[in-house]
Amino acid sequence: MIYFSHHPAVSSATFSRHGGVSKAPYHSRNVGLHVGDVEERVLRNRALLREQLGLARLVSARQVHGDSVLVVDWLPEADVELAGHDALVTDQLGIGLMIQQADCQAVMLYDPEHGAVANIHSGWRGSVANIIAKTVAAMISAYGTRPASLLAAISPSLGPCCGEFVNYRQELPEPFYGYQVRPNHFDFWAISRDQLRDSGVRREKIEIAGRCTACEGDYFSYRRDRVTGRFASVIGIVSANSSQPSAVNPKEKKNE
Repeated sequence: MIYFSHHPAVSSATFSRHGGVSKAPYHSRNVGLHVGDVEERVLRNRALLREQLGLARLVSARQVHGDSVLVVDWLPEADVELAGHDALVTDQLGIGLMIQQADCQAVMLYDPEHGAVANIHSGWRGSVANIIAKTVAAMISAYGTRPASLLAAISPSLGPCCGEFVNYRQELPEPFYGYQVRPNHFDFWAISRDQLRDSGVRREKIEIAGRCTACEGDYFSYRRDRVTGRFASVIGIVSANSSQPSAVNPKEKKNE
């Protein structure tokens, strides 16, 4: 699934679980290093998607369901995974920011005025902490981003159809109760949309994939399978000149 397709300076996609080299139960494009898969296969899967997006490096986070935002202001010598963060931002050419998922959202931001991007891992804990607002604030501080100029995309993730929280009164703040679509089921797509809006992002610039990972077998889902891999959402700047074409593999665009 490709995002921001009318903006060739940015390359961004959510990749399905298909098209990689991992074996069951991580079949086949698992990008998670800490789920029990063979490391060599995981690294090959990561390299494949980086190549498909035309990026020089991948920077990923060893996610902890917190609210730490890391500004990546250097070009690593090789792909790197950094512990303790759940959101990444950069304006460095050729860096792909990767979020690993198995029901949680990746919320991707693109600032076309300053050539900067962000990728946010937002599960229910991230939503409660409003990591989206903290990431927008980090982009304002680092780049002078105007929130009204941002483009945003919410990836495939746990949908309101399957977003059951039986202990929601202990886990979720009361303002979230209005997003309950039926008993114990919550629409976290709408929560993220409204957190983006409250951070200054214009509603018409927010794209929601609207695909539930628990329902669809094309994505890894912890809720559905428990022992499973992680699929990836990646965003990066591929050209400093918006007139330059984006290096997205046309086969990938068709298949995703």
